[in-house]
Amino acid sequence: MNPAALHKLTQWLSPSYPVGAFSYSHGLETAISEGEIICAANLENWLRDILNHGAGRNDAIFLVQAYRAEDTCTLADISELAAAFNPSAERMLETMSQGAAFAKTTQSIWPDDLPEMPYPVAIGAAARQHNLPLAETVALYLHSFTANLVSAAVRFVPLGQTEGQQVLSDLFDTIDKITENAETLTIDDLGGCSYRADMASMKHETLHTRIFRS
Repeated sequence: MNPAALHKLTQWLSPSYPVGAFSYSHGLETAISEGEIICAANLENWLRDILNHGAGRNDAIFLVQAYRAEDTCTLADISELAAAFNPSAERMLETMSQGAAFAKTTQSIWPDDLPEMPYPVAIGAAARQHNLPLAETVALYLHSFTANLVSAAVRFVPLGQTEGQQVLSDLFDTIDKITENAETLTIDDLGGCSYRADMASMKHETLHTRIFRS
């Protein structure tokens, strides 16, 4: 990847890019509140399941398909399906709000036609427009997604900063495998079974005390 592409992709998926990722926990706050995640090992197992069997894998597929979409109709169909895959209202808010914020900011900096779409779809569409490498885009998207959840856990479990970074580092192999597989998968391969994480996102809607929006 050339330096210009690396800079742009790192900028897009940096915590400083204003998509509001810090305000979402993907249901993690519920799991922590209910005592399911009390240490680094619990967190690593939870995140690995989400990556392999939940939004991580599906988002990677949606990103790849959006990147390869040849026309706006196909991209719109992918966006509609990506939105439908959200198991709760807050998860819908999480992906749609971040996607809209990403599109707004990116269009303000680069004069591209980037409509509001679910977050991974918007990333894939923008990466194609800017001719960024697909594999690196998927990998850094999943890295950013995982790092945000690790950051939430560090603040709320709580975990030490070093423990949190160890969890993230231990998940690199999982991220790399999902990235590699996603390039060969299609819409027909979408699916998931991270039921506890999905239920946690639903229960978060009525959690009495909440720090995060999801």
